Parts: sequence; C-alpha cells; structure tokens
Amino acid sequence: MSLISSSLLTFYPHHTELSSSASLLLVSSFSGSSKPCSSFPLLRNSSRQIKPLRASSETITETSSISVDNNESDDSTAFQIKARNRIGLLQVITRVFKVLGLKIEKAIVEFEGEFFVKKFFVTDSHGRKIVDHGSLDKIKNALMEAIDDGDGVFSVSSSVPSRGIVVRRAGLLMESGERRAKAERMFGLMDGFLKNDPLSLQKDILHHVEYTVARSRFSFDDFEAYQALSHSVRDRLIERWHDTHQYFKRKDPKRLYFLSLEYLMGRSLSNSVINLGIKDQCADALRQLGFEFEVLAEQEGDAALGNGGLARLSACQMDSLATLDFPAWGYGLRYQYGLFRQVILDGLQHEQPDYWLNFGNPWEIERVHVSYAVKFYGTVEEETLNGEKYKVWVPGEMVEAVAYDNPIPGYGTRNTINLRLWAAKPSGQYDMESYNTGDYINAVVNRQRAETISSVLYPDDRSYQGKELRLKQQYFFVSASLQDIIRRFKETHNDFDNFPDKVALQLNDTLPSLAIAEVMRVLVDEERLSWEKAWGIVCKLFSFTTHTAQPEGLEKIPVDLIGSLLPRHLQVIYDINFMFMEELKRLIGLDYSRLSRMSIVEEGAVKHIRMANLSIVCCHTVNGVSRVHLEILKTRVFKTGGIH
Repeated sequence: MSLISSSLLTFYPHHTELSSSASLLLVSSFSGSSKPCSSFPLLRNSSRQIKPLRASSETITETSSISVDNNESDDSTAFQIKARNRIGLLQVITRVFKVLGLKIEKAIVEFEGEFFVKKFFVTDSHGRKIVDHGSLDKIKNALMEAIDDGDGVFSVSSSVPSRGIVVRRAGLLMESGERRAKAERMFGLMDGFLKNDPLSLQKDILHHVEYTVARSRFSFDDFEAYQALSHSVRDRLIERWHDTHQYFKRKDPKRLYFLSLEYLMGRSLSNSVINLGIKDQCADALRQLGFEFEVLAEQEGDAALGNGGLARLSACQMDSLATLDFPAWGYGLRYQYGLFRQVILDGLQHEQPDYWLNFGNPWEIERVHVSYAVKFYGTVEEETLNGEKYKVWVPGEMVEAVAYDNPIPGYGTRNTINLRLWAAKPSGQYDMESYNTGDYINAVVNRQRAETISSVLYPDDRSYQGKELRLKQQYFFVSASLQDIIRRFKETHNDFDNFPDKVALQLNDTLPSLAIAEVMRVLVDEERLSWEKAWGIVCKLFSFTTHTAQPEGLEKIPVDLIGSLLPRHLQVIYDINFMFMEELKRLIGLDYSRLSRMSIVEEGAVKHIRMANLSIVCCHTVNGVSRVHLEILKTRVFKTGGIH
C-alpha cells in the first residue's frame, strides 16, 4: 500500500501537535512515505519534535513583580516581592524558598494599599549569596508562579536538567467567603510534605504498624514491617501523585493514554524508594528498628500482571513517561491470577495459580466510585432521530469495571503518573433481579461469570469458550478505559473536534485494537457524529506498537465470535474495511489477490478479522520494539501480508 521507509528510534504524532503537553515516545518506529491514502493514515509519521509541558518562565504580571538585589547585603541576596495581599501567601513564599534549599536570614514587610512589599534576604545551602544568573531566574519563576492567581499546584525547575518539582499551595477550588476560608483552613492543616529523614520515617512506619496493619508496635514481624514501610512510602507517592494530577488538570495538556493488557512492573517497594531518593534513609530507619531493608524488600511478591517482553516494555514505558514529566496514564487489567507458579513433577512442568493478591497489595488504591458498565452480546437495532437513522446496541449482558489505581513515580522528578487497572464485578442490577426472584444460584453464577473476566492472564483459547473469554477480556479492558478517557475529556471540553488535540492513544500490540471500533461506535452511535467526521478523529488518535516477528503470530478473531459477543463492533469493522477496500481499488486497481491479502477481513472456511491489519489501517504511527524487529516487519511480516 505504501512504502515502509527508514526507521527512527523516537516517533511523534503525525496529525496533531502535542503543543506544550506531551510527545509520544516509542522504542522503534517505521513510517510510510510516498503517497499514502488520503483517508487511511497507513504507516505515516511526523518529524516534529515536541517537548513535554513545562511551566511558564514569566516573572512579571500586571499585579505582581519580583526583583533581585545582590548589592544590598554583603552576605545574602535580597528578593523584593510585590504582590496583592491574601491569606496564606507568606507561607507559600517561605515554602518555595525551603523547597529550593534556600535559607531566609531576615525579612522586611511593608504595605502599599492592597499590596504588600516583602524583602527576603536569602542564602544558599552553604550560607553564601546566590550569584548564578540561571539559579536566580529559576527562583524568580518559582516565586512568581506561587504568588500568581490560579488554581492547583505549581511547578519549579530543580537543579537537575529537564526535571520538575511540585510545591503545594492554597487555591484549589477557591471562591470568596466561606468556601475560601474552608480551603485555607484545610491547606493550613496540610501545607507541607512528609519528611524523609530516618526519624520521621520511623514514626510513620510505627504509625502504620499500629493503625494500618493493626499490630502492636512492640511486636511485629518482617512481613508486617514490610506492609508498614510500603504504606509509609506510598503516602509520599500519593502526595506527589495528587499534585501531579492537579497540575496537569489546571494546565490541560494533551494526555497520552497507554493501553496494554500486560505490565511487569517489578517490585514496587525497591523501585519507589530509588525513584523517591530515600532508599538510604529507609535503610537507616529500619536498621534502628531492628530490620534490614533487603529482607523486607524480599517480602513483596511480583505483581502478576503480565508475561514476557510485551509486559516488560509496558512497565519501562510507564517508568520513562513518569521520569520525562509527560502527562500520561496507563490502563490495564487487574488479574487475580496472572503468571502461573511453576512446579516440576517427574520431569514435567505443572502450572499452578499464582495467588499474588492473597495477602493484599499495599500499592493499589481501590476506586469504588470509579466504575463503568461494560456490555456484551445482545442485538443491534435501528432508531430514527430528527430524520436520521442511528444504530442502538441493546446488550444481553452487563458487567461492572471497577478501577484500581497504582502510582508510578518518575526518577529525579516529582512527577508521579497513574496506572489504572480494571477488575470485573457483577452488575448489581442483574444480581438484584436474581435475588428478588429467589434465583440465588443464578446470582452466584452471574457473579462468577463476571469475575472470571479479570481472573486469569491469557486463558487457554484452544476451545470456543476460551476464545470467547479472551475476547471478553480485551473488550472489557478497552470499553472501561475509553469510557474513563472520554469522561475526563468531557469534564472540560464539549466539542469532539478538540479530542485529537487532547488525547493520544497508544496500542501496545493488537490486544487493545478493539479500541478503534469502540471509539467509532461511541462517536457515531452515542455522540451522534457523522461517519466521516468520526473517522477523521479516529485516524488522529491512535498509534500502534507490534511485537510479532512472524506473520503466523498476527492475531485473528473468528467473525462469528465477534458477531455474537460484540455485534455492533463487527458492523463497524466491516464498514471500515469496505471504505479501505474502495480506497485501495482506486489506488492499485482490481488486483484481487493483493486486495485479499490486505483486507481486514480474511476470507475462508472460517472468516477472521485480522487485528493487525485493522490497527495499521487506522493508526497514524506504527512501530516495532527494536531496530532488528523493525527490519523484520518491513521485509517479512507486513510484506508477506501484502502491506508493502
């Protein structure tokens, strides 16, 4: 269809700029050149290099000003700040100096009407003047953003290049009167971050031993110490996590959503204390309490959320996005039994469930108020509204998706992003109907059928039931994630023309590829957009990473299975394929052998949907996972498949 050209190790979105928000960092990429289809973004890329969101460098506004004088004092630097007076502002300013590691030697305060003029004489951590112009500019920028009007938190640059730190300040959801006074009062109660010195960590650990683990602080074992330490570290993550989300909510950048059915995040305790920079302090605190950090770290089991390279790449991607200060979210499934536990008997491998959640997971936060209904089966009906016909999917089964959040800290930055995992729960509506009619067995069966969706990573799909469960997993994950993403977009925007400017969706292999059909269904059936407009939006949203190195490994789903489980999505996929085939005929003529190879629908005794073809047709950027893999994709996999 289009020629696959040279590879680049970093790719950025093709259709819309990330402006001052986020760029799409991919491991390896290939793109299309030479006359791609006008309607189908086959293998295209952009060379734009867009930087992550950073705070403004303005230091003067209409109401506030900051000046620096190094001549007024022999041993300190004078910062003169003029700003409109308000409650709590002095605390905010002094906290900025403290976070930046500066010491206030003395301060002078004067008033000019509704403004005050404050002069602070400040030294660095060594008690010397601050003479470096770059450091002075950073301090001025941080102070100006702190005293400026606005909601949320503010960001200041640290001494580490391309990093950010976030400082709390009052002003969240502020209004005059009682609400403002209440907010100031709440802020005064929690106006600083938890301390990271060994003594403060010891107090927090013992607090969690007593009140979270519910054990006596005079008698607790290694596992209970691990739980208490984990909750203490998680408290520090949550501070950064909240401030990160408030900052990006206020700035409203384009967000990157990473969709993957697998993650191998490793052990959260070791990773978190390293990224927070408090491993030595934790070790000292534990040693004085009679514990060894390495021993406690071994108490944590690996989160069984994935298997192999695809899952590890997902984890590395999340770590990198957090470290590089991108406004990103990860989405996945919260498997109850993920990786199997291997047992060797008589020289043969026997798989047993890995009960990794039996003793709880201190790193996750259950969001019982964040749940979405996911539909399966049913029929598609046609309705007329204002003279136009629309498709309506009437489901035969409903399942609830409940969110579990996991903070992901960046290294050398206060940026902490979110990995949201979905667990399947039965729909309360159907449970209540069964109980009310006395059908208690059916109520239990419904619960088990719902919870099975997120029970096991990759069920055996040799049987029809296994294939159906696997497809259920894929759509359950896609539907819940997209409902969450669209809900977040609609909180601050009411025009879907802006959707590609605020949302980027990254598909990690073909497993989340149903997201393409789901977005089309939502835009056309629920948001009432025309097919052409919805298609134009979809083509600007998605990018795709494929992990397959052999054509035989490309995912295919039987048409009859999709038609039974997701009847409306099958119609959408057929419509996409029809448009694609018509476009191809105009470009290459009636070469039916080639058209057959490139079609999304594979004909045969049993028809299949080629999920890789669907992804390539609809995504603006496609990439592999290494340079060698890239060459295989270009010369064997997609060439063999007819896309060359």
